[in-house]
Amino acid sequence: MRAHLVLVHGSRLSSSQWAPQVPLLRGHVDLTLVDLPGHGVRVDEEFTLARCVEVIGDAVAAVPSGSPVVVVGHSLGGYAAMAYAAARPATLGGLVLAGSSAVPTGPGAAVYRGVAVLTDRIGPARMTRVNDRVLHRLYPAGRIDPVIAGGYYFAPTAAAWREVMAHCRPSMLEQVRCPVLLLNGRFDQLRIGARAYLRVCPSAREQIVPGAGHLSNLDRPEAFAAALLRFAHLVVDSAPRD
Repeated sequence: MRAHLVLVHGSRLSSSQWAPQVPLLRGHVDLTLVDLPGHGVRVDEEFTLARCVEVIGDAVAAVPSGSPVVVVGHSLGGYAAMAYAAARPATLGGLVLAGSSAVPTGPGAAVYRGVAVLTDRIGPARMTRVNDRVLHRLYPAGRIDPVIAGGYYFAPTAAAWREVMAHCRPSMLEQVRCPVLLLNGRFDQLRIGARAYLRVCPSAREQIVPGAGHLSNLDRPEAFAAALLRFAHLVVDSAPRD
């Protein structure tokens, strides 16, 4: 038996975000990569958390029987994964929330509002140039070009973060009984609320990716993949046997 990971990307990117992890994970676990509504192959769909739950649910339902399913979400994808776990907790063998441990209310919500406002103000053409420039300064071409190849998706940003701010809370994990990993970069500003999630979910623990920021899967690809594999092995070991 081995785990099946359903990987859910973050805001403005697509499933190509996981390009650095795929070769590191393949052969050890099975993989499904999904595009959220408004992103990638679903660019024409309206972003709602309800639709995210359906999209993730379709990917989970397609996993062969007997394989423990681990949904892995980064940033916006983490909140979408959280919404899925709250709606259908019994379908999961494990849940990884990467870069999505902030509580999007009160002062913390300013981060989300700021991202949405800035994106709309700058506009997609200029945002594309800015993103390309920044990402190429941060990462070697061999690592980032396959990610960028999937495109940027700015249009859903404001609606997506409105959904997150309106609906996503630590309480969403109250009924989740499977192992949960909060996987956060050491310098990620969105790990600020991790304790609130740990308090409501006894099966959750936090792991820090050293030297990484919010884009921890790009900052430290090998360390990020290794953390996923360790967690996947834990999920398999704890899965019920017939």
